[in-house]
Amino acid sequence: MRRVGTRYGWAAAFAALYARPIHAAPLDYLTSYGARSDATRPLMLGVIVISLGVVAIISMLLIGGLRRSSLPPRPGAKLDVIADEGGLGWLWIGVGLSSLVLLISVVWTVAVLAKIAAPSTKPALTIEVTGKQWWWQVRYLSDAPEGVFTTANEIHIPTGQPVKFELIGGDVIHSFWVPALGGKTDLIPGQTNETWLEARLPGIYRGQCAEYCGIEHAHMALIVVAEPPQRFAAWRAHQLQSAAPARGQPEFQMRCGGCHAVRGTEAVGILGPDLSHLMQRRTLAAGTLSNDPDHLAAWLADPQSLKPGSLMPAPSLSPAELADVHAYLKTLN
Repeated sequence: MRRVGTRYGWAAAFAALYARPIHAAPLDYLTSYGARSDATRPLMLGVIVISLGVVAIISMLLIGGLRRSSLPPRPGAKLDVIADEGGLGWLWIGVGLSSLVLLISVVWTVAVLAKIAAPSTKPALTIEVTGKQWWWQVRYLSDAPEGVFTTANEIHIPTGQPVKFELIGGDVIHSFWVPALGGKTDLIPGQTNETWLEARLPGIYRGQCAEYCGIEHAHMALIVVAEPPQRFAAWRAHQLQSAAPARGQPEFQMRCGGCHAVRGTEAVGILGPDLSHLMQRRTLAAGTLSNDPDHLAAWLADPQSLKPGSLMPAPSLSPAELADVHAYLKTLN
């Protein structure tokens, strides 16, 4: 099988996929497209301005002090008494202004945190996200057991409606971050953290693990696809459908079903991503590769050459068996 020439081809794939409102920078955190990020963006810009102001003032004082110390002392000057030249007074003025700026920053931060603690309306749905090495398990929860389904690495949400996320660390600490829609929230083994997101406009929003989690941390990306409620409802209904029998299914169930699941088949593994509707996803291996037949074939043949350290080993399959598994996966729409 043809091997992919570079493991960084996903960057070009993402660039081709992005349409408005996504900008050229995949992780642009300076532009907001959601209610949660709308609240935090002014605070972020304010803190940046304050920080630049502090750096500028300290730099000017330092330069002034260095220039002054290089000048020869005036005859009769009292070098050991700062108060004689008003230095102590200016020091207290500086302390007072610094304390005031710090107090404003603290009050502003607390007000923003209170505002984003919960959405203004009841969430439209709840999604459980588990961070693993190195991919994202995404489970859509429902009061009805038949409405629960699992996918991976690509999250679909309706626009204009808040969505609640329950975040779990599957192995080590990860961090869930979709900068255009909201801030970072850690995923910690043994506990469940909660956050929420709301997308104002349809689009594809890039996310990333923001906590170093191991060798493939940089290749642990995710996509949030925001679409109108009607299209989201149609997508959700399709995810609940079972896979149709196809060539290669027995081979897949025997060779891959211990780690992966496909809805409606005997493959019920939980160690790897659920592959029920694999070919609807835009990427493979958590954003490492664009999802097309060539990349899929390369990934099946030797995943370690494309994502070293991932928990998927190179399969011990003959060329004919690989072809059968590849043919079956291509039918999972």
